[in-house]
Amino acid sequence: MNQNYQNHARLVTGFHKVLGPLLLLGFIGSLFNLYKSFGNDTFYSASLITLLFLCGIFLFWYTRSFPLKAQDRAIRSEENFRYYLLTGKGLPSELSMGQIVALRFAPDEEFPGLVEKAVSEKLDSKSIKQAIKNWKPDYYRV
Repeated sequence: MNQNYQNHARLVTGFHKVLGPLLLLGFIGSLFNLYKSFGNDTFYSASLITLLFLCGIFLFWYTRSFPLKAQDRAIRSEENFRYYLLTGKGLPSELSMGQIVALRFAPDEEFPGLVEKAVSEKLDSKSIKQAIKNWKPDYYRV
C-alpha cells in the first residue's frame, strides 16, 4: 500500500486499540474497587492493584514517548543534512520539531521550497503535509 497523507498515521492495534483501553478500564475498575474497600480488610490489596494499574499506564505512555523522542532527534539530523545537501545551508532555526517531522514526507524537489514556505507562513505540521504534492513515504517510524 502506498503511503500518503490520509494513511500515514500508524496505529498498532494490539498497543493502541487493545492495551490502552484495557489499562484505562482496569485503572477505573481498580479505583472503584479501592473506594469500595475503604475501611475493610481488602483495602491494602485494592490499593496495590490500583498502584499496579497506574504503573502500567506510565509504562504505556513512556514506552511510546521515549522512542518517538529518539526518532525525532534522528529525523531532525537527517532533514538538516538533506537540506544542507540541497541548499548548502542548515535548516532554519525557526522550524519546530513538528514542522521538521512533517517535512520529511516532502521529496527533494519540493523540500527547500516547502521549508521556506513553512517558515514564512508559519505553517503547522498538518498544513505542511497537505501542501506536499508527491508524498515521500516513511515506513520506518514507529
